[in-house]
Amino acid sequence: MNGTLNLKLKAVTSNIRKIREYRNYTQEYLAAKLAISQNAYSKIELGYTKITLDRLFSIATILEVDPTDLISLENSELIKIIRNNTISS
Repeated sequence: MNGTLNLKLKAVTSNIRKIREYRNYTQEYLAAKLAISQNAYSKIELGYTKITLDRLFSIATILEVDPTDLISLENSELIKIIRNNTISS
């Protein structure tokens, strides 16, 4: 069970990183928006710090994605959705 949970957490943090990079946001930018240090934000992306629901919702808002997409989708699917939303907006 612990191994499965760790894999899911890695998928979520990977999605966050990919979307951040796609949006051309730096870790410093997200950290500032979250009112935390860049080091603290880096630890979130690396999986050293567990993400609370509150933090997940905040990150999703900054990245302009639905929090459930960060949890449930693969990187490529998530990028495809964002591209389509950007084109249609």
